[in-house]
Amino acid sequence: MTDTLVKNFIEGFSIEVVPNSAAKVESFAEILPSGTRVYIAHLSEKEDIKTMVATAKRINEEGFSVMPHIPARIIKNKAMLAEWISMYKNEANVDQALLLAGGSSDVLGEFDSSMQLIETGLFDQAGFKRLHVAGHPEGSKDIDPDGGSKNVSNALSWKQEFSKRTDAQMAIATQFCFDADAVSKWATNIKNNGIDIPIHIGIAGPAKLQTLLKFSIECGIGPSMKVLTKRAKDITKLLLPYKPTEILKGLAEHKKQDPELNIEQVHFFPIGGIKQTADFIKEVS
Repeated sequence: MTDTLVKNFIEGFSIEVVPNSAAKVESFAEILPSGTRVYIAHLSEKEDIKTMVATAKRINEEGFSVMPHIPARIIKNKAMLAEWISMYKNEANVDQALLLAGGSSDVLGEFDSSMQLIETGLFDQAGFKRLHVAGHPEGSKDIDPDGGSKNVSNALSWKQEFSKRTDAQMAIATQFCFDADAVSKWATNIKNNGIDIPIHIGIAGPAKLQTLLKFSIECGIGPSMKVLTKRAKDITKLLLPYKPTEILKGLAEHKKQDPELNIEQVHFFPIGGIKQTADFIKEVS
């Protein structure tokens, strides 16, 4: 494994921020390559849409490609969705979005899935050029409470059919994982099931192990958490910050062995901080 392999694998990466953390970054242009896609996470109904749009506008004006989250379960109705889309398009010059159900188990309005958001036709009417949807390499108990994968699989099949009907570019942006073999197996399985939407694989950026364990539990990370718990038992590594070096090397190697593997890009979750993740990316680039 050479550093060049990892460097090539993460080229064109994206990164996720929330308005509070973004506000602490004096200049994104100083820490990220120009044109990097920056997702803006909308974590709950408590987030002010005006703050979300203002964050999108600011990052866009710094020279970045901005992709806000649109979480179905916190949107009351079609009129509210139309207003959000209009605000992002007209005030922040945004023409792409990540559509997802959202982390809330409560449905606050008419929508409970990204498919329902898509079916409104509002993104197409507004001329959105790129629509990403969520992926779950280790399943999602929000979607499949029994721990299976039937509902997730059915949803991906629906989105695959939609991808053939839309002019918008699509990708599957996934939750972060820690096991390269499990991710590669999942990507291969969905491709064998006819899902050829490009995958942007979620990777947790550097963070203290305790912080990462906390976030992983909150986000419902599955079997690959064994990578973290094994590390936690090693006293020599317990106090050292986790870095995603091993999973990146593993995925890059899988991609080298199978160039048809449908993992197109890496998407970083800066759990330990935006600057810390940006520094790590520079380190491996």
